[in-house]
Amino acid sequence: MQWTVVVPVKALARAKSRLSDTATDGLRPGLALAFAQDTVAAALSCTAVGDVAVVTDDPLAGRELAALGARIVPEEQAGGLNAALAHAAAVVRRLRPDGAVASLNADLPALRPWELTRVLDAAADFPRAFLPDTAGIGTTLLSATRGRELRPAFGVDSRVRHRASGAMELALDAVDSVRQDVDTGDDLRAALTLGVGPRTAAAAARLLIPGQPGG
Repeated sequence: MQWTVVVPVKALARAKSRLSDTATDGLRPGLALAFAQDTVAAALSCTAVGDVAVVTDDPLAGRELAALGARIVPEEQAGGLNAALAHAAAVVRRLRPDGAVASLNADLPALRPWELTRVLDAAADFPRAFLPDTAGIGTTLLSATRGRELRPAFGVDSRVRHRASGAMELALDAVDSVRQDVDTGDDLRAALTLGVGPRTAAAAARLLIPGQPGG
C-alpha cells in the first residue's frame, strides 16, 4: 500500500517555544525548519510513501520543503493543528480518492525510512491507527486507509483521544525514530542519541547541549 503522508508545519517564528532552555529565540526557527526538513526527506525516502504533503502558511518552510519534493498545501483558515490536518487530508483525497493518508509530526529529526515503512505497513491492517510518542502521552502518526476519514484529535493527551475515537493503537517495538518527537531539550538529546538527519545535526551543532560533543 502506498501512502500520502501529511506533515503539518506551523509558522517557524512561533515554533518550538518549549526549547527555550536549549535554543535562543533567534535559533529556534532554524532548528524547527531543520527538524521538518529531515523529517520530510526521510519520509520521501520511505518505500511505503508515494507522496508527502506539507500543510503550512510559513513561506520559508514552504519553499524549503517544496525544494525537497514535498507538495505544499496552504492553510486556508485559522483553526489550529487539527483543522489544518483535516483540510490537507481533504485536499489529498481529492487528488487521490482511493489513497491511504497518514499524518506525521514535523519534529522527527531522527526518522528512519525503514522504521516508518514498518509503522505504515502495520497501520494498513486497520481503518484508522495511530502510534504514540515516546512519552506515551501524545501521537506522532495517525493513519486512515481508503475511504476512511483521518479525524485528527491532536493536542493534550492525544493518545487517549485517538484511542477513544476508535483508532487502533500500534504496539510496535524497534520504531523509536518514529516515536521520538522533539519538544524539549531532553527530547533533542534523545533524538541526537538516536542519530538525526544532516540539517538537524548542523543546527544542533550551534547549541550548547550538555552531554553532547561541544556541550
